[in-house]
Amino acid sequence: MTQADIGLIGLAVMGQNLVLNMNDHGFTVAVFNRTVSKVDEFLEGPAKGSKIIGTHSLKEFIDTLKSPRRIMLMVKAGAPVDEFIEQLLPYLQKGDILIDGGNSLFTDTNRRTESLKEKGILFIGTGISGGEEGARNGPSIMPGGNPEAWPHLKSIFQGIAAKADTGEPCCDWVGDEGAGHYVKMVHNGIEYGDMQLIGEAYHLLKNALGLKPHELGPIFARWNEGELNSYLIEITAQIFATKDQDGTPLVDKILDIAGQKGTGKWTAINALDMGMPLTLIGEAVFARCLSSIKSERLQASKLLKSSTASFKGNKEEFIEQIRHALYASKIVSYAQGFMLMRLAAAEYHWKLNYGAVALMWRGGCIIRSSFLGKIKEAFDNNPSLANLLLDGFFIGEIAKAEQGWRRVVSTAAELGIPVPCFSSALAFYDGYRSAELPANLLQAQRDFFGAHTYERVDKPRGQYFHTNWTGTGGKVSSSSYNV
Repeated sequence: MTQADIGLIGLAVMGQNLVLNMNDHGFTVAVFNRTVSKVDEFLEGPAKGSKIIGTHSLKEFIDTLKSPRRIMLMVKAGAPVDEFIEQLLPYLQKGDILIDGGNSLFTDTNRRTESLKEKGILFIGTGISGGEEGARNGPSIMPGGNPEAWPHLKSIFQGIAAKADTGEPCCDWVGDEGAGHYVKMVHNGIEYGDMQLIGEAYHLLKNALGLKPHELGPIFARWNEGELNSYLIEITAQIFATKDQDGTPLVDKILDIAGQKGTGKWTAINALDMGMPLTLIGEAVFARCLSSIKSERLQASKLLKSSTASFKGNKEEFIEQIRHALYASKIVSYAQGFMLMRLAAAEYHWKLNYGAVALMWRGGCIIRSSFLGKIKEAFDNNPSLANLLLDGFFIGEIAKAEQGWRRVVSTAAELGIPVPCFSSALAFYDGYRSAELPANLLQAQRDFFGAHTYERVDKPRGQYFHTNWTGTGGKVSSSSYNV
């Protein structure tokens, strides 16, 4: 009997919580899981007493769905998504909708959208952020793919999504093909950057100033009341206040090796492929890689002499400067992320609404913050804004934070405390605002050893020149260079 508004496959924690969220909002949901026993456990557990329909085969699952069938896959990214699509295809009809809600690579979503379109199936790749809590109570949802499917999903997705403080849902149509998963990928890259920046602030407060977790918690709680107000700052304050069973700070018991699932790495790789200087997110990914070689770091800590300098100055003043460095670097991180999305929109022919993207990240997601409201305002005021660093508000904010930011980076270098994201953000800012960079020498070197040619400041752009630097080389150039 067809009675379910939507079906969901994959009853891990995210899948279960999304189903419960949909049920709470009045949608009838059918569920299926490869390990069928999980269906019964779910119905007897968290879903007990709900309208959720459990099924024990794909045919039974399909038969419960209203037409056009809306089927959401919450399974591991990669091959499992393709496998389930192949299993479902024999049961589907033209106009049915498949939704991939996992962390899929956007190029896979491009491929699936096109191949299923040829079969008459509408495919949606949707990024979902917010973790378990967001899935249950309102995530940020970033759908893209075949636009014909959006009218059939809009009420469900916007119904269950988080709401911004203005009441607007943190969900809207992103764009064709893999645009939704691309925006989610960039979101995750920015998340890597935010977390590393907070970690560097912690490292300085702990190692430069000797502060303990019980002193750090109130600092982050205070920061959360200002422009740094965000989910990640909020939970950081809570982490510092959490005790282990023996009454000591739990954070001090956690091994300093960070894991990663790959979305930050995908963001950095795509930036390299596109020629976009996404320096901060790249450093955040590499910082996790560096953390993973713990045994080598232990050996190096014994063999390589560390700095003998110690902090000299006003502690309260330096804490405030660290806040400035964190805020300014965060602005640079988001500026780089939106630069990448703007380039991707041109490259992949997507029509991205950057103010809408900022709104989608205002609530529910891991990087949710009041700061995103200012980004939305910037793009609402100027939809063609090339870079957030050129917006009047952010120009002023960087100007207020710059002196403290520079002091933090220089002090960290003197003390031998690594701050790769603080320093790369500052280097990018200085490079971005430089009318001249030393790339003229670099291009001369390339022409010297490889005859790669160069352009001249006294000639029109697009004219290429080669010099016989040694007097023994030929006049033939290798090729022009790509910029």
